[in-house]
Amino acid sequence: MTVSAPETSVAASIIVVRNLVKQFGRFAALRGVSAEFGAGKFHVILGDNGAGKTTLLRALAGLAHPTRGEISILGKTPHEACREIGYMAHPSLLYDEMSGAENLRYFARLYDIAGDERCDEVIRLVRLDPELARPVGKYSQGMRQRMSLARAILHDPKILLLDEPFSNVDVHSAREMVGLLKGMRDAGKTIFVVTHQAALLEGVADEFVWMRAGQIVERTAHLTPDALTPDPPRAGAQ
Repeated sequence: MTVSAPETSVAASIIVVRNLVKQFGRFAALRGVSAEFGAGKFHVILGDNGAGKTTLLRALAGLAHPTRGEISILGKTPHEACREIGYMAHPSLLYDEMSGAENLRYFARLYDIAGDERCDEVIRLVRLDPELARPVGKYSQGMRQRMSLARAILHDPKILLLDEPFSNVDVHSAREMVGLLKGMRDAGKTIFVVTHQAALLEGVADEFVWMRAGQIVERTAHLTPDALTPDPPRAGAQ
């Protein structure tokens, strides 16, 4: 069963997904997903391994081309809207041999961002020191995740797509990251987070989006214990 968003006009939705299917060979990671998402909201995507969470996030980011179906982001395709999207992958997309500031300066050139001011600004925003000369490969996991978030927000996107941002991060650092994301949502950004640590976002997220077997099966305003009953794992999960 596919559950769509509560009735809302397309004009009020920043993202519209229609009958989205993504197949890897014979395996369908997404099976006819249809949904609309409003601007300036914090959405948490939940489900067991193989439910389709990361595949959906990658499709929204334009990194997984749909087998069938359509995605509209700000009235554009994901590729056309890429400048308005910040994506944080589960594995780090940083260069370990470079410092955090050197990483951001490299990515800044890709976005035609001149000077170091914006790089220093986002490093401080995630509560790291722009003067830290240590290579990223020697950062703690919490520091790496913060720097990955800094890279995702470097070009000031309207939409953030974050895959497991709290993975292997201590509770204190994770809660600080939640506070950072809440502030970004309050400033008007639309945020999607895939996580297995949903309890961290109780009382912060606007919506919990539940996926099962490649479909959205429920959308709730609160994280409820009944919804946490796990499904059996499926072979060939993405």
